[in-house]
Amino acid sequence: MNILIIGSGGREHALARQIGKSPLCDKIFVSPGNAGTAQIAENIALDTDDFEALKSTVLKNNIQMLVIGPEKPLVNGLVDFFKNDKDLKNIQVIGPSKSGATLEGSKQRAKEFMASYDIPTAAYEAFTRESLEAGKKFLEELNPPYVLKADGLAGGKGVLILENLSDAKAELENMLTDQKFGKASETVIIEEFLDGIELSVFAITDGQNYKILPTAKDYKRIGEGDTGLNTGGMGAVSPVPFADQAFMQKIEERVVKPTIKGLQEEKIDYKGFVFFGLINVDEDPYVIEYNVRMGDPEAEVVLPRIKSDLLEVFQKTAAQKLDEIDLKTDSRAAATVMLVSGGYPEHYEKGKEITGLDQVTEAIIFHGGTKTEDQKIKTNGGRVLAITAFGDTIKKALSVAYRQADKIHFDKKYYRKDLGNDLEHID
Repeated sequence: MNILIIGSGGREHALARQIGKSPLCDKIFVSPGNAGTAQIAENIALDTDDFEALKSTVLKNNIQMLVIGPEKPLVNGLVDFFKNDKDLKNIQVIGPSKSGATLEGSKQRAKEFMASYDIPTAAYEAFTRESLEAGKKFLEELNPPYVLKADGLAGGKGVLILENLSDAKAELENMLTDQKFGKASETVIIEEFLDGIELSVFAITDGQNYKILPTAKDYKRIGEGDTGLNTGGMGAVSPVPFADQAFMQKIEERVVKPTIKGLQEEKIDYKGFVFFGLINVDEDPYVIEYNVRMGDPEAEVVLPRIKSDLLEVFQKTAAQKLDEIDLKTDSRAAATVMLVSGGYPEHYEKGKEITGLDQVTEAIIFHGGTKTEDQKIKTNGGRVLAITAFGDTIKKALSVAYRQADKIHFDKKYYRKDLGNDLEHID
């Protein structure tokens, strides 16, 4: 069958690579893709916000499955567009409906959903420009650090954690009145700070059945020791050492099952990934956020560990027969190191030539912000490449990933060298 993957990052490269292993796959298209996806699929330059252009592309290329990588098309209702179009309704689509996507598109909606189904999460209040002063008073009732979250989509950068009360009040005003994150911060969630260690758990669901994928831990801060600005992610490891069988049992019973039950009770059409951003507080899991797709760079560390035919998994998901799949995973650990442009996540330059890619022999290279120009591969974004390696332990996998990352060069290349240092028992 022919598959179209929507997106341009490392996540989409990882999806294309994994789908391409399937004997069920005839041809993969990626829109818009990057220099890496161009090596294993056909890139289509397309405005993926233009649903009619997308429709004509799908029909022209006899696409039988659409896999939606990023959150924006989901929040904008791309799944509903396909479902309600007479020419597209029989195409299998991996991704939730618009109503399902609001679990990521609105943090307030996500919090209300969790409250409805007794899913553990931090206490919170929501504020708008009109209730700014009430928001400042609410901050005075909390102990530091103070957590401010833009309600809408902000490219993974809409969360601020501040130690100082006056800074928190100033940032709240900046978000609500000065539109620091644009429309995304028209509503701001002020949340109780939970002290613990974070992890990511993923499930794929057909709306009734679900399969839990390998766990991962990603690293959001730009600086070593988890300092500096938040990014889209500087690397990830899988599995998470402290997510043992007992802890995973708590996650499944307290978080995963009630989430799927909530989707069913609210009759939400949901066929795709659910990302549970969790925090372990004294051996109890709390939900920080939902994402309605695979994370990035978590996709680059989780998907390579799936040994089952991913395209078959997607077919069963679309047909609501996911219970027929026995999901098999690689027992080895994996680690992903993200190579980013100098200056990221603030101002950075594009168009830097990348060399040394052909020297990498012990790791998988996933392209993120890359392009092909003048027959050379060049940087085209902040997060440029994800280097994923396997090992018997996380420490060994990281060692290989770092060794391979050092073979790649571009001007002002930067990566964190302390991934995994916060985890015990990684030897």
